[in-house]
Amino acid sequence: MSLTTTDSTLSAAPSPKRATGSGRTAPPNEVAPAAAHSGVATFAHLIPKLEEYLTPSELKKVKEAYRFADEMHLGQMRKSGEPYISHPLAVAEICAEWKLDAQAMMAAFLHDVMEDQGVKKEELIERFGASVASLVDGLSKLDKIEFQSQVEAQAENFRKMLLAMARDVRVILVKLADRLHNMRTLGSMPPEKKRRISRETMEVYVPIAHRLGLNNIYRELQELSFSHLYPLRHRTLSKAVKAARGNRREVVTKIMESVTSTLIAAGIPAQVDGREKTLYGIYRKMRNKHLTFSQVLDVYGFRVVVDSFANCYVALGTLHSLFKPMPGKFKDYIAIPKLNGYQSLHTTLIGPYGTPVEFQIRTTEMHRVAESGVAAHWLYKDDEGSLTDLQQRTHAWLQSLLDIQKQTGDSAEFLEHVKVDLFPDSVYVFTPKSKIIALPRGATALDFAYSIHTDIGDQTTSAIINHEPAPLRSELHNGDIVEIITSPTSRPSPNWLGYVRTGKARSAIRHRLRTANKVESQAVGRRLLGNALHTLGIDPELPSHIVERLLNESSAKTMDDLYAEIGIGTRMAPLVARHIMTMMDTGVSVPQLDPEGHMLPNKPDPVVITGSEGASAQLSSCCMPIPGDRLTGYLRPDQTLIVHTQECETAKRLHEKEPERWIELVWGHDLNRRFDCRITILIHNERGTLARIAAEIGESDANIVSVAMDDEGGNASMKYLRFTIQVEDRVHLARIMRGIRKIDSVARILRDRG
Repeated sequence: MSLTTTDSTLSAAPSPKRATGSGRTAPPNEVAPAAAHSGVATFAHLIPKLEEYLTPSELKKVKEAYRFADEMHLGQMRKSGEPYISHPLAVAEICAEWKLDAQAMMAAFLHDVMEDQGVKKEELIERFGASVASLVDGLSKLDKIEFQSQVEAQAENFRKMLLAMARDVRVILVKLADRLHNMRTLGSMPPEKKRRISRETMEVYVPIAHRLGLNNIYRELQELSFSHLYPLRHRTLSKAVKAARGNRREVVTKIMESVTSTLIAAGIPAQVDGREKTLYGIYRKMRNKHLTFSQVLDVYGFRVVVDSFANCYVALGTLHSLFKPMPGKFKDYIAIPKLNGYQSLHTTLIGPYGTPVEFQIRTTEMHRVAESGVAAHWLYKDDEGSLTDLQQRTHAWLQSLLDIQKQTGDSAEFLEHVKVDLFPDSVYVFTPKSKIIALPRGATALDFAYSIHTDIGDQTTSAIINHEPAPLRSELHNGDIVEIITSPTSRPSPNWLGYVRTGKARSAIRHRLRTANKVESQAVGRRLLGNALHTLGIDPELPSHIVERLLNESSAKTMDDLYAEIGIGTRMAPLVARHIMTMMDTGVSVPQLDPEGHMLPNKPDPVVITGSEGASAQLSSCCMPIPGDRLTGYLRPDQTLIVHTQECETAKRLHEKEPERWIELVWGHDLNRRFDCRITILIHNERGTLARIAAEIGESDANIVSVAMDDEGGNASMKYLRFTIQVEDRVHLARIMRGIRKIDSVARILRDRG
């Protein structure tokens, strides 16, 4: 069953008879369609679909909600000239595809009446009941509240929506349907607004759709966002794929025929479908692996849907006897499902003419969940038994949102934690009792401890990974067996914030640091801020209007709270002092002179980075700065400083959006620690090459944190080795790279700057 409507469905329906006399246009936040449709869907168009699963009394209530929405939006127009009611109708049609219940369908029609028309929640409760009113309230923005910035307003809107979702997952299902229709009709908006809405979709709604297993919506939102963020790249790739289809049709047909006949001969009932990779999927592979379009060989994939669990593995063996499997390209998501409940066997085979081809093998039930995710609860109510595990996983994640909310200072910090947990890649590790725990890629042993229980995390003293003692900052890998050692006297350290990966762990540590040893932290923070202000020539006894402004712009309620945050390391005293200096419009007392003796404008000294700041400053994982790199710093809304290299592409993009949040940084002296960095090595695939490279790194006094290998554009004779190593500085890294470059089978080596 399709999860989404199509634009042609909407345009083909007759236009409803309604007045448009006021000529009022859509509100500023409403997106406009690419072109005016010839007609608009009506409620009558939806009735046959709703009658399939709603009772007559439920259908009557949904009709009432439609009539009310139609009345409220009377005269309101979309920018295309369509009556505004066409948008709620389109959203309701998408929800009807999921067979959402009557209350959710009513909310789909009513989702904009509070925000656009000022309808009170009390009126919705009286007319449609408390449940429907709560759903609509969770979908409505907080436009009537004054916020300090657009960023804060957006973060608070997301927090409200996500917490409403945690209480009732139907909120996000209706919201995703709303966003999908808005993205489909984004065409005539100004380019900058297209990019802003598409970036927001890619950063928040796409990961949520993926996390809930709504793969059809996930893929379509991703494609639409890509087409508006990078229109030229999208058009170029689209032309290239169309041109390649003719050349590859023969290969695809040959594979389809071979696979179908082989499965029939083996007595396996199966449905085989060929599918083309999405344009964004091709673009992401080209970008991540530095490939040209012609080097991306696995543009096509095949899905094999069989009748039973056992036949998944029988079909896998049959395919492996037909085509040779590529080593290291098999994943069993049936034995260990993804976080969103997805189950399939994935294998990549060498097809005709040496072309790599990906196959996904699953049962009919697995296919339902793979396409519908958490919405399968409504789509297939007769088959709830097989969805219990998925529902438990979803409930656990939604519950974690409430846990993070309880421990978070403000909305920006909350959104930051949630975004981290929406990161789609996962690793699967085991407890000593063989229970599987799924964590985001890059998670550490300490993240594992907090995923078990907050109290376990707070009292952690050490970790044992695969029966060997390991540091708490050790990154976990698939299949690791992790055991946590605790002590009742152990307490979280500010340094832990430097290497935990999950939002739950980060919010729990910050909460504990805020509440423990508060008096001592306040004294330390007061002293540190006083010293920083003195350096800038500012009296530590601040005027009352500066104090009031400073507190309004932070999550702290009093100066003692602010001192405590500085004392425990969640804020840096030099950054707070610089901000105060900006508010006071003053500078250092000693005049600065250029080489010719002319007075220069006052400018504070760069903030010094040692790499051990922990909570208050973090080295970015995208470019992994090391001593010797030129630095720049991004001050997040929660006052955490993210340290980037000046050459980092991510930093450059962020700087264009929020230039006022960037500050000058320099490395400190006597840095008594090692720093992570990534190197990528292209090698000729010869025996012993990996061992020689590892030995060279070890002899150069560096530590290997992780290593991965993949093919160079499908060329089996060439491999990419991707190392994360720990070095002292750029000079140390250069010495290591020179040594590796001398190895005969090394074709190329470079530092990976993200």
